Amino acid sequence: MTELIEKIGFIAAISVPLFNIPLIIRIIQRKSSDDISLTWVLGVWICFILMLPSGLISDDIVWRAFNIANITFFTVVVIVTLRYRFVKKGTVPFSQETESNHHDG
Repeated sequence: MTELIEKIGFIAAISVPLFNIPLIIRIIQRKSSDDISLTWVLGVWICFILMLPSGLISDDIVWRAFNIANITFFTVVVIVTLRYRFVKKGTVPFSQETESNHHDG
């Protein structure tokens, strides 16, 4: 019974962060993250970063899996949120563009 509970927990630990995917897709499709609070996104992300060491050293496979999956997917949320927050202002964080690309000369 304990093994079954651990397997269910492991599947759930990996599945929960997958629910970030619809948010990421929605931001990209709308090309905007204006409706998402930067305080919330960065606050949650910082908490996940602070929890990560505990997950990495834990013997609990469920806690470890959750931390790794969660930091991976939520980091993508943070990057996409910041990228699309600044698109309208003309400064795009994490962009490959250089200033020379913006001139018509």
